[in-house]
Amino acid sequence: VQLVESGGGSVQAGGSLRLSCITSPYGHKTNCVAWFRQAPGKEREGVASLSEIGQTVYDDSVQNRFTISTDDAKTTLYLEMDNLKPEDTGMYYCAATQTRWLQCTPKATYTYWGQGTQVTVS
Repeated sequence: VQLVESGGGSVQAGGSLRLSCITSPYGHKTNCVAWFRQAPGKEREGVASLSEIGQTVYDDSVQNRFTISTDDAKTTLYLEMDNLKPEDTGMYYCAATQTRWLQCTPKATYTYWGQGTQVTVS
């Protein structure tokens, strides 16, 4: 399973970005996908997850600002980020795994990872 992120960049506070991750998340090896981020000097944290049945889970810090979704073919994962804040700055990674849908959360253990895309909010 290969994951390739894109869409990062620099934006002013209050702005929006949409990250993309090319993958086949619902193939035989994965049924749960997520976005993570890592700020400089901090541990990587889960931002949002999406199960194959459409269940979404968001970290409190991004609730009502970020939206995780896939295209109809489920080959591209998105993270729509609105009302961005400086504390959203970091490297953003998409990830995928195989797990029970109730366990598909940002705190699950993910097997496959992308290389990351940088988001800077000033």
